Amino acid sequence: MHKLLAMRLLAWLGNTGTTVAIFAGITALQITLIAAGNITDFGTNKEFVVHVLAMDTTFRSPNTMWHAITDPGTAIGVYITVIVWECLTATVLICACIAWTRVGGEWFQMWQSSMWNGLQSALRYFLIASVGLILAQLPQRELPGRP
Repeated sequence: MHKLLAMRLLAWLGNTGTTVAIFAGITALQITLIAAGNITDFGTNKEFVVHVLAMDTTFRSPNTMWHAITDPGTAIGVYITVIVWECLTATVLICACIAWTRVGGEWFQMWQSSMWNGLQSALRYFLIASVGLILAQLPQRELPGRP
């Protein structure tokens, strides 16, 4: 009996729907903790955003300093927008985790349908988003001949 239960658990954990639900849940937890940190430590994290936008610790090149945003009201507005975006993202991810757990493609055996199978589209969107996130995290290299 225990062996059968263990085999079923491993089979359940190995399917795509469960993997997506776990991934969505982990990402939801991470974004929730980030948003909670930004809300509960508003002052410290606001200072971070203010200094990033002001570019006051960069090389202060005249060619790029025009990008700086030094208006305190704008900086706070940007920071609040980031927090709202984080909260919305966390909410959507929590709902997605619940949906995948309750009514995902595995529940309805969507992968078996030759006509109404959305796995290829879902994979395509996932890969495009993943590549974008990976590229955004790569270190920036200066192009030859650019100041």
